[in-house]
Amino acid sequence: MKRPVSFVCWVLMGWFFRLFLVKEIRGKENFSKKKNYILASNHVSHLDWLIGCYLCVPRKYTFIGQVDKIGGIAGALRDLMYWTGETIRVDRNDSSSRARAAAKAVEFVKKGYNLFMFPEGTRSRDGQLKTFKRGVGKIYLQTGAPILPVAMVGTYEMMPPGKKMKLNRSARIIIGKPREFPKELAAAKNMEPGSEAYLRLCETVAQSVEGEVRRLASQI
Repeated sequence: MKRPVSFVCWVLMGWFFRLFLVKEIRGKENFSKKKNYILASNHVSHLDWLIGCYLCVPRKYTFIGQVDKIGGIAGALRDLMYWTGETIRVDRNDSSSRARAAAKAVEFVKKGYNLFMFPEGTRSRDGQLKTFKRGVGKIYLQTGAPILPVAMVGTYEMMPPGKKMKLNRSARIIIGKPREFPKELAAAKNMEPGSEAYLRLCETVAQSVEGEVRRLASQI
């Protein structure tokens, strides 16, 4: 989402999130307006991506959003929101689509966009944090952009999978300190992307960020 559109969304919708969804945000000082980041969050509800947008505005940012489930009118509305927000589309059942989405994400980050990710790859159906996939590590190693771990608590209770939304303003969010991995970044420069050693580096980064998100969530 380009900055002017992001700013308009912040003006028009910020009040709604403050009144009905978000009770507390900690660590906003870690999200500098002078840099761009890869934000890596847990994912338990459809509300998560809306709150992710709220955290990012009025900065320029993008998401990676699935297109392999919803069809019909709901799918058309999703596509309209994706177009407005410059969301990166991905069919999670198509390996070539996943590769294109990852390449597009790298392109956006290199252009100075913030990238909001759910490294679990899908919503947790029981509200518990699942294993982070190595995609967040891949994007980090290809861009060098700091990773901001984000923990969201309360969105599962407000809108669990398959249930209707409850507007009870109980979402609590912690934004952790930026994480960088200079050792892994330097090592990756001498490796072939896709090699076993390179993928292990990606997993190391992903596991470290996952551990930080778990630690942050335990503080809420």
